[in-house]
Amino acid sequence: MTTVGTTNSQAPATTANTPKKNSGQAGKIFLTFLTYVLAFIFFFPVLWMLLTAFKTEAQAAAIPPVFTFSPILHNFSIALQTYGPALANSLIAALGSTLLAFLLGLPAAFALAVYPTKRAQGVLSWILSTKFMPAVGVIVPLYLLFSRVHLLDTLPGLIIMYTTMNLPLVIWMMHSYMTEIPFAIFEAAKVDGAPVWWEFLGMALPLSLPGVSATALLAIIFAWNESFFALNLTTSNATPLSIFVKSFQAGESQFWAQISAAAVLTVFPVMLFGWIAQRQLVRGLSFGAVK
Repeated sequence: MTTVGTTNSQAPATTANTPKKNSGQAGKIFLTFLTYVLAFIFFFPVLWMLLTAFKTEAQAAAIPPVFTFSPILHNFSIALQTYGPALANSLIAALGSTLLAFLLGLPAAFALAVYPTKRAQGVLSWILSTKFMPAVGVIVPLYLLFSRVHLLDTLPGLIIMYTTMNLPLVIWMMHSYMTEIPFAIFEAAKVDGAPVWWEFLGMALPLSLPGVSATALLAIIFAWNESFFALNLTTSNATPLSIFVKSFQAGESQFWAQISAAAVLTVFPVMLFGWIAQRQLVRGLSFGAVK
């Protein structure tokens, strides 16, 4: 009798837990489905651009859209005919400005993070305030200044412009990473007689490498995608890829297939670099988030 009573008393509990498990599984399935739907919505423009790049101009402009077609590579060959100089300009401007921004920004971030003065917070606020000004509000004085020093339509001028654009990003991000390093490490180095430059090069930089990777990737992406300053400060010699794509636009028509091919070639290097460095990027962006 005791055994029977025990079995009967456990049965309702098992039955009551079953709907909860089913509802939990249904919720997980719904969230997974919703995640895939949202991911497809965000990725669809890139997918459509990639498909359009392999169409003829007639198929690209057809209404309703053409979904079944024979892929062609003619659009990419046209884009690559003048793609080389623009690609070189973008690579030099993006990598050169990122390197220069780090050469200037890393020592500043180290000094503000490890050896801050009374006005350190004010300096950081002033650096950040330079990003508040709209680009259209400074383009006229910048154009006049670049014209006076003969930097219009030159790669050095584009590198300097992108450096000033990314320098606040480098200082603020690297400052946040270096503040996470325990100050006791630098105190121990002082006891051992290490100079300040060794604290910076031999300790602060190696300990903040994830942050360096994440910041460098963001700086390269911002410089690579920038178009406003490049459109106003360059004409032909230093034109980057972001402006090069517009050359496929004519007044009487839109060459959608060729524009899509040029756009694919433009975004592919950054997407490839981001995909390769995604582990370092995630590690760098989450550096210091959990203690």
